[in-house]
Amino acid sequence: MGTGIVANASVTLPWTFPGLRTGAMVVWLGAALLLVLLAAGYLRQRALRLHAGDPVMAQFLGAPPVALLTVGAGALLLGRPLMGSEAALDVDWVLWSLGTVLGLVTACTVPYLMVTRHRFAPDAAFGGWLMPVVPPMVSAATGALLIPHAPAGQLRLALLLACYAMLGLGLIAALLVIALIYGRLIHHEAPSGAVVPTVWIGAGALGQAVAALGALAAAAPSALPAPYAQGTVVLALLGGLGVWGFAMLWLTLATGLTVRTIQTGLPFAATWWSFIFPVGACVTACNSLAAQTGSDAFKWIAVASYGLLVLAWIVVAGRSALHAAEHMCQWAVAGRARRPAVGTAPRGDGTTPLAEGVHAGARPAVEARRPGLDPTAEVVGAAALAADDEG
Repeated sequence: MGTGIVANASVTLPWTFPGLRTGAMVVWLGAALLLVLLAAGYLRQRALRLHAGDPVMAQFLGAPPVALLTVGAGALLLGRPLMGSEAALDVDWVLWSLGTVLGLVTACTVPYLMVTRHRFAPDAAFGGWLMPVVPPMVSAATGALLIPHAPAGQLRLALLLACYAMLGLGLIAALLVIALIYGRLIHHEAPSGAVVPTVWIGAGALGQAVAALGALAAAAPSALPAPYAQGTVVLALLGGLGVWGFAMLWLTLATGLTVRTIQTGLPFAATWWSFIFPVGACVTACNSLAAQTGSDAFKWIAVASYGLLVLAWIVVAGRSALHAAEHMCQWAVAGRARRPAVGTAPRGDGTTPLAEGVHAGARPAVEARRPGLDPTAEVVGAAALAADDEG
């Protein structure tokens, strides 16, 4: 998510900069590679049911669909020089379709689990609750890129209408969750520690809605009659400006809480990726409004925000790589410690001496971990929050 939007947002900037396109292409390739590696690693864990049963980990099941969608959009925006226009379009269709289906499943299933199986304290609401409902909005924004490539007629119209429906699904659900989070912030103690970065996800959801409105308005004339196509432009501008204003309010609140927490200590965690995708979504929102209005103010805000996005991504990606390297070293040391010592003489029955308290032939005990404490899940979670990082 996070890495993907760093690449994709560069394409929407109002001005071009030397080397930016090449750098964005390299970042997109890195995001695509991470998507493949981390998806394979997660599937190998076979931990889906375990994570779905955890009230916290279940929320982040919304990250993989967004990763698929952002990498797919990057193929269309940045991958054409490498793979050709037709192949890039095919890759985007496949990843968009897969990400959309998974996103709709997540948007319906996770709230159902929250209602029927999970139990929450009055102060349990946090920014992660937005993760399951954001993917349909990302599908709407990235699906707008595919509308001109869909067959003209009913299929193209159906795609446009589906994107608007998914935008409504995600935006209204996000507003309901944001109300819950705001109530939690007002009525209970302010969040602290690694939970604070997740507050930024609210700004990301709102920014994504603005970007989706603008993208769909640009694609609507190829599928809708003139009066309704003009209506989408009005909705994108007036509705987008209103939602953008609320996004700036939420961004200010998130910034204040983050600065407050930094003063007392903000420990590194996978949730730091919550800084990346929301800022990237705000960049695309400003770019969309700049394109519709021609406002220089929005252009400068978009460019400045993108600069902050790149700096934040460098910091978070670097800390994540260091954190992963430390875990790999710990696993290697633990693996060597579990091996029998070289030169240990076998017993008369052909077995080697076992650790005290474990009899010969017994199966080794397996330590039970909560999903959130599993080092492997932590690495996957770090990438999932990014933005994704795959996306």
